[in-house]
Amino acid sequence: MSGAFDQHCMIRAVQLARRGLYTTDPNPRVGCVIAKHGQIIAEGFHARAGEPHAERHALAAAGEQARGATAYVTLEPCSHTGRTGPCAAALIQAGVARVVAAMEDPNPQVAGNGFRALREAGIAVEIGLQENDARALNPGFIRRMRGERPYIRIKAAASLDGRTAMASGESQWITGPAAREDVQRLRARSSAIITGIGTVLADRPSYTVRPAQWTLADYGSDTVRQPLRVILDRRLRTPADAPVVTAEGRCLIVGGQAHPGRESALQAAGAEVMHRPASESGGALQALLAELARRECNEILVECGATLAGAFVREGLFDELIVYLAPTLLGSDARGLFALPFARMVERVPLQWRDVRRVGDDLGVTLIPA
Repeated sequence: MSGAFDQHCMIRAVQLARRGLYTTDPNPRVGCVIAKHGQIIAEGFHARAGEPHAERHALAAAGEQARGATAYVTLEPCSHTGRTGPCAAALIQAGVARVVAAMEDPNPQVAGNGFRALREAGIAVEIGLQENDARALNPGFIRRMRGERPYIRIKAAASLDGRTAMASGESQWITGPAAREDVQRLRARSSAIITGIGTVLADRPSYTVRPAQWTLADYGSDTVRQPLRVILDRRLRTPADAPVVTAEGRCLIVGGQAHPGRESALQAAGAEVMHRPASESGGALQALLAELARRECNEILVECGATLAGAFVREGLFDELIVYLAPTLLGSDARGLFALPFARMVERVPLQWRDVRRVGDDLGVTLIPA
């Protein structure tokens, strides 16, 4: 039975795991605490794929004190050899007496095997402490490991009357700097950002993560991980000098029609061009998401115009809808949030409130499918 000290240690492990929020992708965010005689003696978290896991960092800090101690970890210790050795074996070798884990690893290569190895070595194992908090750390990793699509957030900025741009397309800036920094953090935790060619041509975005500009310097690493930028561009109209192509990081352009000259120019600029239906149809979007899951994308941020955003909503391909509402009115001729040509009340999309908060002078609203 877990007590107050156990809970304290696991809460601390969750806090440590959050330090890798922006950097661990495609690996899960994991934290570990090692305690002995009612005292925390070592801590660790996983910072980046290919580097030591949380348990190994904590064991290295604990040294010989790990023998007979309890290890608190937010995810089942791995039991397979990837880029690093199995953590279950490291815990056994270190001589820990007890392991308290928040949840089982959904990775089929682990999925209980780590716990089994620990128990077979005589180590006491407890599972489920702070499980909801641990799951909230890795929604995309959990979904992808279960063979599903990535976790999808649709982000939009709108006026109080639900408008995203003037009729001319002018849209910068509806929301204030605090909301834009909040979006930076959404980008930073995402594996990929999906947009449409209309947005690329109208706004010339770069979709890069710039933690040097953040008010709170809490990125957690000097090396910035840029998410994959994905452009749906049926006729390959993306300019080769567009910031979304030339900025630091990778760019994937999904084109439905072959244009050898344009394709060569984009590839010379550093973009990858993939030929498959670059449409807003449900089948095309699902095929794209399956491809991104194959590329180990856990969390995806959709930043786009009303047509593509409406397609994701219409097909039910989203887990969160995040809208930043500015205290301003753009008028009835301005462009709306989603292209959803519904004619009957039965077609409406029911949502549930998850969060409402002030973000600078704006309001940040998060909703989920009902």
